[in-house]
Amino acid sequence: MKEKHKPTVSKTVSTKTKAPIQPHGLTLAFGKQNYILMLIGLFFIFLGFVLMIGGGSDDPAVFSEKIFDFQRLTLSPILLLTGFVIEIVAIMKKTKVAE
Repeated sequence: MKEKHKPTVSKTVSTKTKAPIQPHGLTLAFGKQNYILMLIGLFFIFLGFVLMIGGGSDDPAVFSEKIFDFQRLTLSPILLLTGFVIEIVAIMKKTKVAE
């Protein structure tokens, strides 16, 4: 009769990766600060797209000048660019390893 072996989970830290150990031996790709920065970046991107909405005319035969305001032409692209830069920083930032 064959014996059933349970897989063991090592609770040691590899000297190569030095990733923090999570419960059940799982390691996360990013730290808490990285995830917070990602959420902030997503908020900026979402806000930029929301501010870009609107400005159209109800009647297709009438042109509306509302599409050329500061909110849609300047503020919204600045918020989008800021959000994408924050996302890049959040991904590239190294996590501090507790030893």
